[in-house]
Amino acid sequence: MRAVIIEDEEFASKRLGQLIRELSPEIEIVGNLTSVENSVSWFSNNTLPDLIFLDIQLNDGYGFDVLDRLEEHPPVIFTTAYNEYAIRGFKYNGVDYLLKPIVKDELKKALEKFHKNSTKNGVSPMGHLEHLKQIFQKEYKHRFMVKVGNQFRSFDVGEIAYFKSHEGLIYLYTHTNQSFPIEYSIDQLEEILNPVQFFRINRKYMVSVKAVIEIHSYFNSRLLLKLLPKEEGQVIVSRERTTNFKRWLDM
Repeated sequence: MRAVIIEDEEFASKRLGQLIRELSPEIEIVGNLTSVENSVSWFSNNTLPDLIFLDIQLNDGYGFDVLDRLEEHPPVIFTTAYNEYAIRGFKYNGVDYLLKPIVKDELKKALEKFHKNSTKNGVSPMGHLEHLKQIFQKEYKHRFMVKVGNQFRSFDVGEIAYFKSHEGLIYLYTHTNQSFPIEYSIDQLEEILNPVQFFRINRKYMVSVKAVIEIHSYFNSRLLLKLLPKEEGQVIVSRERTTNFKRWLDM
């Protein structure tokens, strides 16, 4: 079984490929494409694969642009950082619609759905509708309980500027420059926080959109941020996350 990955971020493409090989070793990745133009070129010179993993927002356009320029195409598993394209995605023979960062269990379910439907004629519309409900009805964490001395305080996520990993602990920083340790990892925060409000910029930081007050170019294709409340050290968006960070802020 042959598949192609269309993804403009090298890190995300490699990670997705690794997960696919772990979950469905029978799938051979025959193409790692990075743009609308080289994807269209690849399809014009190769036999159609059995499955496409497609990032919706590419550097030179949208993943839909690739599909629109093909006379026919195989089933598609869409990958994106945003959910507003979900309904449109299912008009393109979409098997599933995965929000970034890709969660292994969700990819596993998508692959199982693809294998199940590959023996049928088409994909169940009811299955799509049910998955759409799951996407749009997903409950994200609204508040955090932290210990302050012998008492506990509750902070709404709107009060939180960013989360920071420091010396083995994760700290919650409020917009009023208070900080408190919490019992979560950055990976866990990435799963439970609304991606519209918070973005993981590197291994140490998860920042809210309201905390970012300045953005500067930095060497090696990275970005240097100024946060509020101010951080003493440099806060840098890692290279593999820069593209999605810009999309997150509509840059």
